[in-house]
Amino acid sequence: MNFLNEIILLLSIPVFFGALIVFFRLFGKTGVYAWTVICTIAANIEVMILVHAFGMDTTLGNVLFASSFLATDLMSELYGKKEANKCVAIGIAANIAFILISQSWFLYIPAAEDTIAPSIRAVFSNTPRVMLSSLFAYVVCELHDVWAYHAWWSWTEKRFGNKKSYLWLRNNGSTLVSQLINVVVFNVLAFFGVFPNSVLVSILIFGYAIFVVTSLCDTPFLYLARHLAERHPELLEK
Repeated sequence: MNFLNEIILLLSIPVFFGALIVFFRLFGKTGVYAWTVICTIAANIEVMILVHAFGMDTTLGNVLFASSFLATDLMSELYGKKEANKCVAIGIAANIAFILISQSWFLYIPAAEDTIAPSIRAVFSNTPRVMLSSLFAYVVCELHDVWAYHAWWSWTEKRFGNKKSYLWLRNNGSTLVSQLINVVVFNVLAFFGVFPNSVLVSILIFGYAIFVVTSLCDTPFLYLARHLAERHPELLEK
């Protein structure tokens, strides 16, 4: 039995989350903004690929998109709610810009010798529906994530009298619900009628299962980001 898909999916979790931390360490909040643009656009392309892993069919892009939740939680923790919402706004603007740019390619008439245009069209002809669905889901789930993160933070601070503690609770308490919103809203809007209902249900179940795993896995990376900020306070000034 070939477990290549499963291995790649599992390895992608520390790779993508670790990449965000590297961007943060090198460029501060600018790096987090940059990673948000990269992961939201790349995830919307990757999501068009259907693979079979762990006994179920699922689209790609789940792990990569999950890193956007880590990005907003990092911004909430270290820079505050205003900067976290700015991170979401940048992701929205990047998605809109990419939709417009990718669709403008189809306005050109390919040369007779061109061999690439049909492949580009095959990949990106479905982009508007996928990306508009993703854009709507992104707006709803990410704004909820920022709101919920600070709601949990306010509750734990009032309940336990400690602003720094319970990072794991505000991280997972916000992300788990936000990811459920994302996986349902996006997949129903993007793929209803595209895949058979049985496949769509499989995508929903497996997609959220991945998000549960990634939510639990991103917590150590958030602690690492806070540790880096404490050791290198100049990061908070970038």
